[in-house]
Amino acid sequence: MDAATQRGPAQAEAQASPHSAVHTQGGLLPLPTQSSLPAITRDELLGLYRQMALIRRVEELAAKAYTQRKILGFCHLYIGQESVAVGAAVATKGDYWMAAYREHGHAMAKGTSARAVMAELYGRRDGASRGLGGSMHIFDREHDFLGGYGIVGAHVPLAAGVAFAAKYRGEGRVALCYFGDGAAHQGAFFEALCLAQLYKLPAVFICENNFYAMGTPLHRQSALADMSLRADGIGMQRDAFEGFDVELVRERVARAADYARAGNGPVMLEIVTYRHRGHSMSDPAKYRPAGELEQYKEESDPLKITLRRLTEDFGVTEAELEALQAGVEAECEDAVAFAEASPIPDPADLYRYTYAPQQTTMGVGEAAPTFTIPALRAQKEG
Repeated sequence: MDAATQRGPAQAEAQASPHSAVHTQGGLLPLPTQSSLPAITRDELLGLYRQMALIRRVEELAAKAYTQRKILGFCHLYIGQESVAVGAAVATKGDYWMAAYREHGHAMAKGTSARAVMAELYGRRDGASRGLGGSMHIFDREHDFLGGYGIVGAHVPLAAGVAFAAKYRGEGRVALCYFGDGAAHQGAFFEALCLAQLYKLPAVFICENNFYAMGTPLHRQSALADMSLRADGIGMQRDAFEGFDVELVRERVARAADYARAGNGPVMLEIVTYRHRGHSMSDPAKYRPAGELEQYKEESDPLKITLRRLTEDFGVTEAELEALQAGVEAECEDAVAFAEASPIPDPADLYRYTYAPQQTTMGVGEAAPTFTIPALRAQKEG
């Protein structure tokens, strides 16, 4: 195992690590040293633990359904990375989110129900995207989750556009954009960051560095081990830290969101994490060094870290935890039953949501004229 992959859980910000320091460039205001969030409480942390446990169990049941061919196509699981989305959600309530294709956990952290996520994975009509998106394209307008995207890095410019709209409208909202370490090498990624910094857009770009771009380890894809350094080239504020501890993610993402919301410009974050499964369900992940996965599961599992904090510092009892887990299991079983009972989408709706209804001075939607070459020829001949 190389030195970059030997980092353990982030128990405190003072931990000696290349990913524990806030970086400040000349001419930029520094990130705040403390966020606007209040100190975390016992009940809040217990709720965050439940949310992480719920995401993990949904993903485990999704994996089971995939092997039974009840879920088809690509399926990228978020197991091991739950603390990133769940911690960030506390800091960005009411803000916009966009993610890549490993987005089941992000959607749930933002407020999408387990039912809606599971039904979408099953390709059913009651899914978050009406069964037309599947695993990689969950969308939930009600909770400002503006989609998962399957093209690596292509959603980063869209997030810059969302941030531009939020600034233009004076909404006081921030756009969060999640992507993996592999996306940090794409041209569209750099173009989006350049424009975001130029216009000082209220955006937080989060690189979830799980050390592997599909099956390629970080040291074979990049000369940089710290993905936040990408921000230096365009003068953007940045921060980097390990994200196994949901409390630390909550605080550091809140600082970045506070900075962007105040009109200081965008922030790029590298949050170090680790996925417990392969890149997708079709990936056996045999490229990992022997013992690496076991070490991360033992030392850096987000659920284990939060569980220790709850029991050792907040006095949460075994009975409380059993009741919590029973509730999670019941909710997940209900989600599976809901997905299996949900009807298949009507093929007639296949293109219904591809384009917005036409709005012209001559009509709206189906009443608007459709101009085609044959129609124009017929018009001329007439």
